[in-house]
Amino acid sequence: MSNHVNLDTLYRQVIMDHYKNPRNKGILDDSLTIDMNNPTCGDRIRLTLDIEDDVVKDAKFEGEGCSISMSSASMMTQAIKGKSLEEALKLSDIFSNMMLGQEYDEDIDLGDIEALQGVTKFPARIKCATLAWKAMEKGVNNSNE
Repeated sequence: MSNHVNLDTLYRQVIMDHYKNPRNKGILDDSLTIDMNNPTCGDRIRLTLDIEDDVVKDAKFEGEGCSISMSSASMMTQAIKGKSLEEALKLSDIFSNMMLGQEYDEDIDLGDIEALQGVTKFPARIKCATLAWKAMEKGVNNSNE
């Protein structure tokens, strides 16, 4: 039992760290911009992506919302930087499956993103956690058009 509690505490610390010290906060000029919001709890995100040769060269976000949505955005931008669009979408799939409590490829190192798996216990928060990922998917899919 105690092991589980430690993990929860660790995950909470990781989430709060991303919330208080967000990575990649800001806006990229002359880049793909995606605005999304989650009306149920008022989370808003503006994601900017610099995509070159089918690779996410850079990603930044700004917005406001709960600790889950903002830390998820921070983790997501960190995770997709330097990845191909295909890899970024695959990560998004894996994250989505994780949020839905479904099987996902556990061979892939998710890094800090794993800290969000506790969100599955709170169905109302899943939309918060997936907001930035949905924005990224939309951006990547639009960049292919």
